[in-house]
Amino acid sequence: MNPQDSSVNGAAPKAQSQSTQADQNARTTILPPTYDEFPDEKKARRRDDWIAIANFHPGWFAANMGTGITAILLERLPFQFPGLHYIAVAIFILNIALFTLFLAISIVRYGLWPEKFKQMLAHPAHSMMLGTFPMGFATIINLTVFICVPMWGDWAATMAWIMWWIDAAVSIFTCYYVPFVLTTVHPAKLETMTAAWLLPIVAPVVAAASGGVVAEVLPNDSHAMLTVIFCYIMWGSAVPFAMVIIVIYFQRLALHKVVPSAVIVSTLLPVGPLGQGGFGIMQLGIVAKRVFPTSEVLSPLAGEIFYAVGVFIALVMWGFGLVWLWFAAASFARGPFPFNLGWWAFTFPIGVFTTACTLFGKEFNSVVFNIIGTILSVCVTLLWIMVFGFTIWKSCTKELFRL
Repeated sequence: MNPQDSSVNGAAPKAQSQSTQADQNARTTILPPTYDEFPDEKKARRRDDWIAIANFHPGWFAANMGTGITAILLERLPFQFPGLHYIAVAIFILNIALFTLFLAISIVRYGLWPEKFKQMLAHPAHSMMLGTFPMGFATIINLTVFICVPMWGDWAATMAWIMWWIDAAVSIFTCYYVPFVLTTVHPAKLETMTAAWLLPIVAPVVAAASGGVVAEVLPNDSHAMLTVIFCYIMWGSAVPFAMVIIVIYFQRLALHKVVPSAVIVSTLLPVGPLGQGGFGIMQLGIVAKRVFPTSEVLSPLAGEIFYAVGVFIALVMWGFGLVWLWFAAASFARGPFPFNLGWWAFTFPIGVFTTACTLFGKEFNSVVFNIIGTILSVCVTLLWIMVFGFTIWKSCTKELFRL
């Protein structure tokens, strides 16, 4: 997509509605990047703003994922210190503001130029980014449970539950629809594949883990039971699918070697479903152990079995995640790589990998896992500060909006 896209060649939507058909056709012409026809600096800035809105894409919600997981890690850090909770709350509020801003820009973009939604779905890279929307929203849901429920009580838990159902529906849509578009519309080749193929598929994994967090605070055990069962189904539909993509991705690396430097950070993405999948299956087991005995449907021992199996699977997945963490680190050491929005992959995959580690520390009462989780949490926080700073800088210079 060219930044001088037809849809932003006018100064504002009002100008578009007043133009003739000939003018509309003219706006489909790709123009050179010049401001000669906009001698007034204010008009030039306005034109830049409309270009930024037109070139906005779902990948920006990756900033929500990274910001949200940073707040979660700080809020759940095994070794707390005075004031850390308020830092997590501040980042939580920032995440809500970013999510609201990105959602508003998306609504304006697709409201003014509906054809761009179809273009986005047909785009081999931007369509994969659809999964970042529900995953970013899931971090807000989790933080609502961790921060708001202790302060506001059961009604906040119910609000989080309603939000979670919306997130689950969008996650299922991205997991089922986007890969189908990949197989029917996109001209995919193995040598051009990146780990971004995982993004729409991982969304239900994140939603399932978030459902386990929400179910733990629901005041109604029947609602918690329903949520847990639905989450197991989502987990089962997405985690095996993600494993298939990881196998294909390794084949791509083996046959065509490391991906280009512009997308090298995506090598971290396989860590995401492994870390979040491990956390999710263990968190669901924790809730199942509590709510299953209250059900007349399953044996009272079912909860204990689900919990034990969940811990075992989580350990296996976390161990597999270590392999991909090593692959990513080794790939980064090969040389420098340019900044782009893909750098947000530094935060969320490592972040969810860390949440599994800290949950191990809690369940095993392990100092070792707690120390590892704390070290990783500090690393993710520092990475978030770095990437957030670069994102602000490149946004101010409009570089991130030049597609």
